Amino acid sequence: MKFKNLFILGLLIIGVLSCNDDNNTVNTDPAEQAIADDEAIIEYLQTHYLNEEDGGIWTVTEGEDPLINDERLETQNITKDDISYKLYYLKQFEGVSMSPSRADSVLTTYTGMLLDSTVFDSRSTLIWFSLTNLIEGWSYGFTNFRGGSRVLNSDESFFYENPGKGILFIPSGLGYGQFGSGFIPGNSPLVFEITLHDVNESDDDNDGILSKNEDLDNDGNVKNDDTDEDLVPNYLDPDDDGDGILTKDEDANGDGDPTNDDTDGDGIPDYLDTDN
Repeated sequence: MKFKNLFILGLLIIGVLSCNDDNNTVNTDPAEQAIADDEAIIEYLQTHYLNEEDGGIWTVTEGEDPLINDERLETQNITKDDISYKLYYLKQFEGVSMSPSRADSVLTTYTGMLLDSTVFDSRSTLIWFSLTNLIEGWSYGFTNFRGGSRVLNSDESFFYENPGKGILFIPSGLGYGQFGSGFIPGNSPLVFEITLHDVNESDDDNDGILSKNEDLDNDGNVKNDDTDEDLVPNYLDPDDDGDGILTKDEDANGDGDPTNDDTDGDGIPDYLDTDN
């Protein structure tokens, strides 16, 4: 069967947002768990196939061609806390507009399930998520897709043509780790069927600089850039250098871009320079 159990469809974001449940905690060595998760995901890919007629993932029973052989299946290597993970994704359709960065927001619909086909969350209506607030399997995985093209109807309703669509196979270290969440036990690899309808380039602190451009060390992670060391990362900090002047007000030339203003010519833009 496609799904073993169906739990509380519509329960708000239990499978995606970063929250923990101590009752689900399973203490293991993260490096060993990463290896075990990869083996479990590979076994899943070898024993399941994508039914093109209904779009569902089914167990191989009569020699169907398994997911592991699908030429659309790709691997993304990710290092977190010095541990190497493999995120597998199958791109059914790439999409036609822009790809999100890990600091952007996505308009999506999705279904999340465990490797035993238990559905723990599903959303069939459009919802926006900021990728900075989600499990890393999502923040990395969605960057491999593009949004669709927005079509406006005469009554001002709209829909999306040719959205990105695919499946993410996420090790627990890029999901909820040993803690689990809700109906998700600790150390559970996850499978998400996703559709990426649209992308919004976020400016989380409304300072005139896109969040993705506040990644000063260019490592793809905006959460570890904190110029004034006030424990608020720049992408959430309206005064990045802590000089008492809001970043948006350090646009000396008035072009709407605070990143190209360097009043004292020291090579440091004013919004990052306490002595300008």
